[in-house]
Amino acid sequence: MSAVEDLDRHFREAVTGLGSADAAIGRPGGALDTRTALDLFDAQLESRHTDFAARWMQQQGRGYYTIGSSGHEGNAALALALRPTDPALLHYRSGAFYCARARQAGGVDAVKDMLLGVAAGADEPIAGGRHKVYGRHELAVIPQTSTIASHLPRAVGVAWSIARAKRLGVECAWPGDAVVCCSFGDASVNHSTAAGAINSACNAAYQGLPMPILFVCEDNGLGISVPTPHDWVRQAYGNRPGLAYFAADGCDPQAAFAAAAEAVAHVRGRRQPAFLHLSMVRFLGHAGSDAEAAYRMPSDVAADLERDPLLATARLLTATGALSPQQVLDRYDEVGGQVLAVAKEALESEPLTAATQITAPIAPRHRDLVAAEARRTSEASVVPVGEPVTVAQAITHTLADLLGSHPEMVVFGEDVGRKGGVYGLTRGLQRRFGTARVFDTLLDEQAILGLALGAGLSGLLPVPEIQYLAYLHNAADQLRGEAATLPFFSQGQYRNPMVVRIAGYGYQRGFGGHFHNDNAVGALRDIPGLVIASPSRPDDAAAMLRTCVAAAKVDGTVSAFLEPIALYHTRDLHTEDDNGWLAAYPPPAEHVPIGRARTYGTGDDLTLVTFGNGLPISLRAARRLEQQGIACRIVDLRWLAPLPVEDLLREARATGRVLVVDETRRTGGVSEGVVTALVDAGFSGAVRRVASADSFVPLGKAAELVLVSEGDVERAAGELLSARSDGQG
Repeated sequence: MSAVEDLDRHFREAVTGLGSADAAIGRPGGALDTRTALDLFDAQLESRHTDFAARWMQQQGRGYYTIGSSGHEGNAALALALRPTDPALLHYRSGAFYCARARQAGGVDAVKDMLLGVAAGADEPIAGGRHKVYGRHELAVIPQTSTIASHLPRAVGVAWSIARAKRLGVECAWPGDAVVCCSFGDASVNHSTAAGAINSACNAAYQGLPMPILFVCEDNGLGISVPTPHDWVRQAYGNRPGLAYFAADGCDPQAAFAAAAEAVAHVRGRRQPAFLHLSMVRFLGHAGSDAEAAYRMPSDVAADLERDPLLATARLLTATGALSPQQVLDRYDEVGGQVLAVAKEALESEPLTAATQITAPIAPRHRDLVAAEARRTSEASVVPVGEPVTVAQAITHTLADLLGSHPEMVVFGEDVGRKGGVYGLTRGLQRRFGTARVFDTLLDEQAILGLALGAGLSGLLPVPEIQYLAYLHNAADQLRGEAATLPFFSQGQYRNPMVVRIAGYGYQRGFGGHFHNDNAVGALRDIPGLVIASPSRPDDAAAMLRTCVAAAKVDGTVSAFLEPIALYHTRDLHTEDDNGWLAAYPPPAEHVPIGRARTYGTGDDLTLVTFGNGLPISLRAARRLEQQGIACRIVDLRWLAPLPVEDLLREARATGRVLVVDETRRTGGVSEGVVTALVDAGFSGAVRRVASADSFVPLGKAAELVLVSEGDVERAAGELLSARSDGQG
């Protein structure tokens, strides 16, 4: 007998055996009135039969997702304790919650939504067949991936944004008294992402900041096959300062609803975080292919069957006289028939049929609208247009201009407030625009990015700072698994616009080593849809930052704005006091379109392709090569994703010889993408590259041994031209 058949049989036999002895189990007058109890039961039935149907669809060859909600149907009580306008970021066993929320709001067929997701149907309303997720814009359910606990930092950001938007006079996506519901499993509480997110919520509350978030741990005692130690969740979170703790048997509808209602009232009234711990059971294994017999005792499985939340609700309804046992079974079969009919329709749904369909939501680009938005920047610039500035000054002035133009924009990160940043780039901004818009955060990159993810989703325009590129890597999944996937899994219905400023690259003198001179960008380059801006010159830094902010507003774009630390305060290029690296501060209307390069020189012997610190290195090397009779042109990519392929090809074909000067690592570095782009486009000329070694950057002068140098460029250029003249190109 299959697990589905066993679960179905047990429910039927138990309901048939219900009698007067069960009356004491569910007395009238509890937290649930009869109407609410019936709504809860119907949502539970829909969820249970959807799980059954998903496995049936798999047998028919058109069911691709069988992580079910059976045993967790008590979360329907949580949904009914909330309002349908309360934003929900849900655990992947939230089928009953989703069904109950749909019943609250009306107008949504939850079963159809879920089964189209199982079938990967293109008409599925949230992800459009890209994945099975719980989400609906009309239901304030924000789709989440299955990455463990990765949605918690975003949920904290959503909760923070509700009061902050009101304080700034900015329209928020959620009601002013909303409660953010964030649910997850017991195994997830051990993940560093969960620990950090809950800590950040408690820290905010400790400081007196409104933090209306309800963390919901649905504890079934298992992380796939690994048991959660008994009482661990309560011990870990039951006495956390600043975090109210509520607990109940999630399989008991009365207890679950009462505890959920109390927890929600606490959060809604006090605007402080709470932790709701609901004990659950898990039926049908972790997923359809999971054989529980390999790691669970039959007696444990049998004990769980006695705690079936559907059976508990049936007992309540029969004990109160709302339904007879036969009416319970009739209702069970009626819902089962309805769900099966929807499943049969889902089998006939059209799947996605083209790559362009799949990728459409990832990176919308409306160049004209972005250009128009960029030009909207306030003309009341903090410095006179045309004044010579460094890269650092250009970024500071542009942040001020943008904050003055966009009342919803917020700038935050470690040390960016009163101190003004480690390198002074945000100095004076907090004094000018206030602590509500420019502020310091915890020393936790996941929390910083999560705050930005929630803020952008809620109606703000976040510009977070990651202090050093090396610090980004422990939080990269907030960009990869959360920021980039949200429009993909919601077909653009939800988006999280933001510009992440990141100080990075090598060549920083006097304060170095790996963590302050990191040249690894591979973790960013493979994120679909992420824009990577890499300005070198002061005027480009200003214009490109305006573009990124405009793209965030217009298209919901997520941009990583890589700032070369070594060039922040650089003034000279060739000789001391030549001021060759200063540039005129550009007019507010000036911007650089995403994916457009900049060319220096018109030489027809060699094209140097570079970015970041490679630009001044290449310009200096080109001057010395010119003295040897070699005329170069230098292409500053400016954008590492998407690469400026059109400009790259034009300048490569102009000379027929390309040398890529790449300060990132040889393996996984930018030059790999540049060379591939040339090959893919059929470039027939000679191509070489110089790149930094596959090494971390050491302290002091030793760094020069692994980073690209001007001498490397000159030698490679000579070898390339020599090989070409010898016919070896």
